[in-house]
Amino acid sequence: MSSAETPSSPRILVIDDEAHLRELLEMTLIKMGLDVDSAESLEQARNFLGKTSYSLVLTDMRLPDGSGLEMVELINAQYKNIPVAVITAFGSADNAVIALKAGAFDYVSKPVALDQLRKLVRSAVQMNTVKAPPATVVVEKPASPSFLIGSSPGIENVRAQIGRLARSMAPVIITGESGSGKELAAREIHRHSARNDKPFIAVNCGAIPEALMEAEFFGYRKGAFTGANDDRDGFFQAANGGTLMLDEVADLPLAMQVKLLRAIQERRVRKVGATNEEAVDVRILSATHQNLADCVTAGKFRQDLYYRLNVIELILPPLRQRLDDVEELAGAILQKLTNPTYPISLSKDALDALRCYDFPGNVRELENILERAAAFAEQGVIDVIDLGLRPGSATSPQLVTPTRLIESPVNIDSDVYLKPEFPFSLPEYLESVERDLIQAALKQTHNNRTQAADLLGVSFRQLRYTIQKLKISDQ
Repeated sequence: MSSAETPSSPRILVIDDEAHLRELLEMTLIKMGLDVDSAESLEQARNFLGKTSYSLVLTDMRLPDGSGLEMVELINAQYKNIPVAVITAFGSADNAVIALKAGAFDYVSKPVALDQLRKLVRSAVQMNTVKAPPATVVVEKPASPSFLIGSSPGIENVRAQIGRLARSMAPVIITGESGSGKELAAREIHRHSARNDKPFIAVNCGAIPEALMEAEFFGYRKGAFTGANDDRDGFFQAANGGTLMLDEVADLPLAMQVKLLRAIQERRVRKVGATNEEAVDVRILSATHQNLADCVTAGKFRQDLYYRLNVIELILPPLRQRLDDVEELAGAILQKLTNPTYPISLSKDALDALRCYDFPGNVRELENILERAAAFAEQGVIDVIDLGLRPGSATSPQLVTPTRLIESPVNIDSDVYLKPEFPFSLPEYLESVERDLIQAALKQTHNNRTQAADLLGVSFRQLRYTIQKLKISDQ
């Protein structure tokens, strides 16, 4: 192409054996400024694909010589960079789910809503559009860093999966333990999608009172109920054009699950107090730390909604399976927590202790540990004792262990600590042992904490920390 020529418009391939529908789709796409090729069979479509590059393939599910699903599989196998969308018959939600699982970018239902079709096409074209380089030299800003920090094989695999599934409109369910970063993964999917310039709305399904759920999700009209003084949009309208993340989706009550299923299938919602439905264009991402399949078996979660949400599953590994990322994560967390003029770092021993810790609370627990430790750090360095790791972990510093203190030269009868009565709370019991022994040492040294620390065989900082933790007052 010479410099005087203008680049051609994106080209779309439409595959449908109904002449009137092909004509309607062609007219709509041409009015959008796109070039269109039409095929009425799989064989004809294969010939087009062998000769031309397309920005989108739009295929009916039922064709005279096969199924649109075959076209989806062919494109995903041989033309991976071409998004493919399917046209399904009204009410054939199962076919749409099957196509999405096979790798379809998106779907539209018959009768085709042209506004929905236009949005689908724009998303696909935007995803494959490569902007021409500017005529003048500009300094490019570096790409924003990933929300998911780390370079371990586990997190690299997650990022690779996100890069692939971000191209699709298929619903994604993100599973993983609490605190493993499910919302960050959802934001990463949105950031890499063609919807990244549209809203990302995250909703904690377990935090909304059941009586308010419908109004919160779908909005309401003025006067719909007491206190509805104005019209208000819901989460679906707020996320229109973008991504809606349903966090802890397993906590939704069954009545709301029915309404959510309809909204996802029909892509339309009705505000509370309204008579008409309105179209919404959102990509649904959901997350849970529960096993949804078990919830379905127990009758707590609808099977049809489960299959609708679980088109693609993204599993986040717990932090204990990617401990190589601890140093990088800790650095990012401390950078966020501390003042640049007074940076705080980890000592080598503290970092080693974190690398061997099992992190039952995952990344969220690491954040809490470092936030607390930063408050106790002396001279800008966090030491092992400042971490306050949970007793019983592989390398947790035993801040004040009963055995160690009982053996220390404190004049106190330790037999009482060796004969507990069951049942009892072990954490409370251990705290009572620590508290009594520390109080005995303080009494023996007349509240001289330095001498008390020597008696107990711990450092002054360890003793001070434990006194603060147990809220022990001077006697």
